[in-house]
Amino acid sequence: MDIKLKYLIPSLLVVSSGSMAASYAVEARGDAMGGTGVVSANYLTAPFYNPAIVAIYRRNDDAGMLLPSFGLTYNDPNDISNTIDDVGDLIKDVEGGDTSREAELQSQLDALNGGELKADIGGAIAIGIPNQYISMNLFGKAYAETYVTPSIATTGSSTLDNAQNSTIDAVSVAVTEVGLSLAKYQTFLGQHISVGVSPKFQRIYTYVYEASLKNYDLSDIDANSTGETVFNLDAGFLWFYGPVRVGFAATNLVSRDITTRRVASNVSGKADLQYSYQLRPLYTVGVGLIGDYASISVDYDLNEEERYTNFNDNTQMLRIGGEIDILRQLKLRAGYKKNLAYSNSEDVYTAGIGLSLLGLFELDAAVSYTNEHAKGAYVNFLSTY
Repeated sequence: MDIKLKYLIPSLLVVSSGSMAASYAVEARGDAMGGTGVVSANYLTAPFYNPAIVAIYRRNDDAGMLLPSFGLTYNDPNDISNTIDDVGDLIKDVEGGDTSREAELQSQLDALNGGELKADIGGAIAIGIPNQYISMNLFGKAYAETYVTPSIATTGSSTLDNAQNSTIDAVSVAVTEVGLSLAKYQTFLGQHISVGVSPKFQRIYTYVYEASLKNYDLSDIDANSTGETVFNLDAGFLWFYGPVRVGFAATNLVSRDITTRRVASNVSGKADLQYSYQLRPLYTVGVGLIGDYASISVDYDLNEEERYTNFNDNTQMLRIGGEIDILRQLKLRAGYKKNLAYSNSEDVYTAGIGLSLLGLFELDAAVSYTNEHAKGAYVNFLSTY
């Protein structure tokens, strides 16, 4: 089944979305606030930021559900998603004898050369049971991180020959995880503290794919995939005094080195496709003022995450976010985040709202904006009893 290339990225995300990764939160409230949550999460969303907050709840909270949360971001600085579709049409025209379009085809190949597209998709669910003994939260999270890179041939005898021997290479690493957060609030030497842990099982998948510039066929993608099940652990700590909070979170304490299947290229002379991905512990600190009707917080990653070793995708995030609660019915949120791993990384701005119904149900929505080629959207529905 041959399909236009513009559908390659969403198709790969759908294939891997049932098996998605890493130390990301996928939750519209926190994403609206710049991705903060180490001190500003609530007992329902705590497993995705800091399990210690599972033990922090209001007296009238008996149980709650996050069903579900969903988010999607993409970064396409070279506008690959549109260019590859134009190239496919140009190749067919030149193959049909229209040599007047060769110059345009060469221009589009030059535009693709060296380009890179990154897309992330994720989802989460949680069921929280707060209590004075050991608060619990049963959660599931899935996240896929996909890279698409053109491999443009330059040594052919003609522009058409180069185009026919060029490919779009894609790799996706995805993790589904299911776990149970356990947390306990207590006073120690007069200080209010909470500690929590989240033992979890992760199913890690990888997918590798190569497509020609004209079309692609996903019928054999399972042959290029791998999967393994592993155990991992998150932990967290929270200190607070009135509205002042200080927190620490450690995510994915068990390191993993992930290697994709080696896939032979369909182009003669081109190297086989294989990628490596590192799943490493991430340590984050957070500080904030968390009140009943307003909050502001800052999260900072203490270490740098490397993830794909084949791409420049390292991250060390600084996140800032705030929220205003209007009469328990409408919440306005905004945030900012920046990747400190690279000096030339762009600022990311976020915003969102929360709509409450009778204090029992809440719909959260958020967006992120970096530039016209890098955006994101998030939504979740939750209820408390």
